[in-house]
Amino acid sequence: MPHFVIEYFAPEAELIDKQALLSTTLDIAASSGIMQREDIKVRLLPSEAILFGDGRRSFIHVTISLLAGRKPDDKLSLTTTLTRALRAICPKIEAISADIRNMDPDCYKKTLV
Repeated sequence: MPHFVIEYFAPEAELIDKQALLSTTLDIAASSGIMQREDIKVRLLPSEAILFGDGRRSFIHVTISLLAGRKPDDKLSLTTTLTRALRAICPKIEAISADIRNMDPDCYKKTLV
């Protein structure tokens, strides 16, 4: 915890720099001041196919799952900084978005080896 899940679709492979997406997301999350670097998990998930009503043909969407309790301004700063950075890395991707989901700290459980 926290989890950053990056979903994407790009018809041309060169539109997506996978390593840059992963490392930039981790760096921005760690520098946000609202989480510790060692707690962050970043995953990249390709979408098999998409259909957008407006005709766009590529996207990146980041779903950020955090335990509840962060300030709204801190969350807004994180999503704004992240989407701007991803736009700089992938300027030809037609839609880039991010959303934060609050996780219930009483229900979130994990086990480590």
